[in-house]
Amino acid sequence: MDILLRGGRDATGAPFNVLMDGDRIAATGAVAASREARVVDVTGMVLLPAPAEAHAHLDKALLGGGAANPDGTLSGALRAMKTMPMSRENILSRARRASAIALRHGFTAIRSHVDVDLAGRQPGVEALAELRHELRDVLDLQIVALVRGNVAGADGSGQRERLRAALDGGCDVVGGAPWGGDDADRAVHELTAAAADAGLPIDLHLDETTDAGTLSLVSYLRRVEQLGLGGRATASHCVSLGQQDPGRAREVARALAGAGVALVVLPQTNLGLQGRGLATRVPRALAPIGLLEEAGVQVAAGGDNWRDPFNPVGRIDPMETASLLVSAGHLTAARAYELVSTAARAMLGLPPAALRAGETADLLAIRATDLPEAVASGTEERKVWHRGRLIADTQLRSVTGADAP
Repeated sequence: MDILLRGGRDATGAPFNVLMDGDRIAATGAVAASREARVVDVTGMVLLPAPAEAHAHLDKALLGGGAANPDGTLSGALRAMKTMPMSRENILSRARRASAIALRHGFTAIRSHVDVDLAGRQPGVEALAELRHELRDVLDLQIVALVRGNVAGADGSGQRERLRAALDGGCDVVGGAPWGGDDADRAVHELTAAAADAGLPIDLHLDETTDAGTLSLVSYLRRVEQLGLGGRATASHCVSLGQQDPGRAREVARALAGAGVALVVLPQTNLGLQGRGLATRVPRALAPIGLLEEAGVQVAAGGDNWRDPFNPVGRIDPMETASLLVSAGHLTAARAYELVSTAARAMLGLPPAALRAGETADLLAIRATDLPEAVASGTEERKVWHRGRLIADTQLRSVTGADAP
């Protein structure tokens, strides 16, 4: 039987009903309420498109790390990771726990980067491939092969072989962090070639620094154009773009839009890692979201690291990321939520989940009067549907036994 979500509100707080027929939305509003269906009462809850995590690191999730990275820097986090337990079993256990939290908070899709440069072993790839199979009915999980270090020339042959092994082992996106190497341009050349040869999307960590002199993003977009990777290419972080002169930033933004390169901003981890050691005039470590959107660049946002040496906090919650975008990115709550939901799904190449007839029935119901309150409160009281199937239902009770407000 069809399922009717009755008594809910839309993002503005207006009454809103949704009728689901299998994995699709059949109708909304008054039309939905008129159909015969099994009723789920969502009175007092806002109905929203389900969020998608555009950039995570499930292999590192829940490692902790406040003490492991005492200086709080990116280089310090990379050093700390060398001491962390990264066996297949350990990664799988933590990734399961993190995914359970993500599902409970509304995520029905995650793109996770996974390190593949561990002396030829692939524990992270193996663990996440198993997790993807386990959660295939409740979560769309994409795995990005994250290659660090030199990938160019004779010295990079080992890393290129590890990348090929990771793609054969289940990764479905080419990744890497070429910007900090000795020859970023050559690394970008090799990684984009690998994506083109494999016929896969590519998502690179780029320019994760407030140093305006670093801008490997330009080399990347040129290669995307040369190889015809537009529409399947993503640039993550791109912090240094926010440190350019406005004219230069607009020039790059227009080129990104023309090349079909999407960009993912990651507010929590970058605000935490960058700008260390400065007593005053600390730069805001974000790509220029408004400028990028004005140029027509597809922009999404993600949570990045979840409680590891790169970021010791993080609730694994789209409302937390959206709230940071409001405060640090100066977005409205509605636009901020779009970046972690419909925009993130589009960047991942997933079917839309807009609340209208014919769309995929991936929905989040959250206790609130409207979307701004949902972002601000971040309440745990939520219901989550993936392709029309209820996959999470978190209810709160006050100490008196009454329903939570």
